[in-house]
Amino acid sequence: MTFHSAKRFGHALKAAGAGAILLLSVSAGHAQSGPFAGFDGAWSGTGTVSMSDGSSERIRCRATYKVDGGGSALAQTLRCASDSYKFDLSSNVTSQGNNVSGSWSEASRNVYGNLVGKAGGGQIDVFVEAAGFAANITLTTRGNKQSVSISSKGEIRGVSINMVKS
Repeated sequence: MTFHSAKRFGHALKAAGAGAILLLSVSAGHAQSGPFAGFDGAWSGTGTVSMSDGSSERIRCRATYKVDGGGSALAQTLRCASDSYKFDLSSNVTSQGNNVSGSWSEASRNVYGNLVGKAGGGQIDVFVEAAGFAANITLTTRGNKQSVSISSKGEIRGVSINMVKS
């Protein structure tokens, strides 16, 4: 992998990590006893990573969600791959009312960060931070489908992922 490719991979990994964290959040409209209730299981989908130079690349993702008995805490693993890279992320998210917070990590690249935000009305808006990276993320859930939109001012300008519950 060239230096440019390695740098691009690192930025894409950070953006994907932000997407992973957002994918952990669940629409309050789908909650039974908490915002994560009924979310256990497998999800999969595809999307696009858009770079600051105008290029973009397709990405494929699979996620596994485990929700605690009260539906207010969620652990997730996310595996994504494109033609030029792949990564495995893990995340833990909790909710208190409409507030969500959590952490994520990608162990092989030593990348980690936090998120804070709000959930309600079928939409979640969060701000994600990691060393040298920040993004605004919006998640919209309708039935068994999720769409995730990530915007950043860095090399990764946007990520768009559509997931379906298996």
